[in-house]
Amino acid sequence: MAATDAGADPAAAQKDMDLDVFVIGGGVNGCGIARDAVGRGYSVGLAEMNDLASGTSSWSTKLIHGGLRYLEHYEFRLVREALIEREVLWANAPHIIWPLRFVLPHHKGLRPAWLLRLGLFLYDNLGGRKHLPPTRVVDLSTDDVGKPLKPEFTKGFEYSDCAVDDTRLVVLTARDAADRGVDIRTRTEVTGLERTGDRWTVTLRDTVTGARSTVTARVVVNAAGPWVDTVLNRAAGKNDTHNVRLVQGSHIVVPKLYDHDRCYIFQNADDRIFFAIPYQRDYTLIGTTDRDWKDDPAKVTISDEEIAYLCAGASDYFEQDISPDDIVWTYSGVRPLYDDGASEAQVATRDYVLRTDGKGKEGLLINIFGGKITTYRKLAEAVVEKIEDALGRRGEAWTHGATLPGGDFPIGGFSDLVVDLMRDYPFLSEPHAYRLIRQYGTRARHFLGDATSLADLGRHFGDTLYAAEVAYLIEHEWALSAEDVLWRRSKLGLKIDDASAKALEDWINARTRRAEAAE
Repeated sequence: MAATDAGADPAAAQKDMDLDVFVIGGGVNGCGIARDAVGRGYSVGLAEMNDLASGTSSWSTKLIHGGLRYLEHYEFRLVREALIEREVLWANAPHIIWPLRFVLPHHKGLRPAWLLRLGLFLYDNLGGRKHLPPTRVVDLSTDDVGKPLKPEFTKGFEYSDCAVDDTRLVVLTARDAADRGVDIRTRTEVTGLERTGDRWTVTLRDTVTGARSTVTARVVVNAAGPWVDTVLNRAAGKNDTHNVRLVQGSHIVVPKLYDHDRCYIFQNADDRIFFAIPYQRDYTLIGTTDRDWKDDPAKVTISDEEIAYLCAGASDYFEQDISPDDIVWTYSGVRPLYDDGASEAQVATRDYVLRTDGKGKEGLLINIFGGKITTYRKLAEAVVEKIEDALGRRGEAWTHGATLPGGDFPIGGFSDLVVDLMRDYPFLSEPHAYRLIRQYGTRARHFLGDATSLADLGRHFGDTLYAAEVAYLIEHEWALSAEDVLWRRSKLGLKIDDASAKALEDWINARTRRAEAAE
């Protein structure tokens, strides 16, 4: 296969590593594969052209769920796998994954009640649910969950799934991978792939410094998400490749619409499903949309039409009308679904597809299409099985019971952890301690250290953000900018004003300059 980007001089690139496996893409799939592979004894590197979780993995609806609506499309294997994974992932990361109850108001325009009961019965029993509570019927005229809704909604169903901090899931998976030996390079673009015999030569460009290097690997995993075809077309020279259907999903965030902790699942008149979810304690997240996207994934943005669609849909159910003026934040991204020829975006499969290129003693290329956050660990296992076929088995599957950094506490122990942190650091407010445990779990103490006051945490950047935490994110979680800190390592961008964000950016840049001068 060919070769390198136009104008590049491969001879000028410094060859610095020979690996078993090289992963392209720092989203949840790429980081999950790297973590699993290194834990089985392979030498692994990973390159992400931007920041970790800067693509599809940060644009999700923030759910670990089986996908109730996928039952209608007969995707029983996907639903069963996802249902089983809910509790596996919850146990692995109880700080960033937590149980969530979903309320489905029933009305005349929905599927018949008997059909919904059947679907929810399957949902309760298809995946070996152990800890999550079962489905129940809800009287919306008397239950607190009915109060925010219009009075015509009198009956509903309530079932279980989980919520997730999606970007934290990616970063903590990467952190664990790096702790086990993966060489992770962010802001590093793959500009060339060339196969020679049983190895690939991967040409890399540091997008910050412009420095070039090369890595050789027996297996390359193309987990570039929306850019998976781009890697094949540009870097690997397969100019006619088209495997991915890009589907845009957009979300809006408004001040919280209700005080309880349950989520709503609504159905619009066009049969599309969307959610209203408690978000960051002070907000409600509403989404998602589903429509095809034909342009550059990096250019995706919410449209006025999508805003109107989500506001109108939510207003059909809630007593309180939601208008564009209520929106405090929007985000929009594309899902790289496998192009299965489905006529409509919302019915395209969410299952993952793995395609390999290379036989015998040739260097192996594994391309990943589709997938969803809930099944990222199972996808990683499937990819590593293909790596084993090529390189030989070196270790057992291990991620099923392995906690992510900070998640080494019982699934019911979150509240106790918050109380313990406030006891040991009495200067922390409850919202501050809650956020730190939600983001870092037991690792919050790593940067709190022996602090006895907020002043010991260094410069204050607004809300509950202090320099000690920012330094930790730079040193241990690959943060390089205020955007990395405020929108991917946390969601403090919702609460910190522009002036404080600018002060944070200046502080990070000054710190970086000092570090470079000291080298």
